[in-house]
Amino acid sequence: MHRVESAQKIPIPLEEAWQFFATPVNLKKVTPPKMKMRMVDEFKGTMYEGMVIRYKVTPLAGITLPWASEITKIQKHAYFVDSMIEGPFALWHHQHHFKAIPGGTEIRDIVHYKVPLGLVGELFHPLLVKRNVEEIFSYRHQEVNSLFGKID
Repeated sequence: MHRVESAQKIPIPLEEAWQFFATPVNLKKVTPPKMKMRMVDEFKGTMYEGMVIRYKVTPLAGITLPWASEITKIQKHAYFVDSMIEGPFALWHHQHHFKAIPGGTEIRDIVHYKVPLGLVGELFHPLLVKRNVEEIFSYRHQEVNSLFGKID
């Protein structure tokens, strides 16, 4: 099992940060363009427990794959959790945490994931998978700062 954790502070109220991240169509705004993310279903409202979000991504070598995540837990203005039910990983469990701080909101992401193909997949993890996952979160961090600003 692998883990990635990312945190950032942005100068907007908790409610505004929550509304942005709890709106599924905004996921595309913070996903690297090279992944060619396409939502299968366009959702206009905010997420709810049990919601399944389906999209297609091109994570590697021009291969397009389906990805579906289920929103498994929500505590409004505090956190939500999505778990991959179809996609390129053997397991993907993503926690999104939100906390009001002086001058804005702290956002913390914690992802636990397993690569597919067992030992063969693990051989490629350091060379391909880990780097791609880190790039996704680096891009997301930059885009969130571009959209909302940052608190140092």
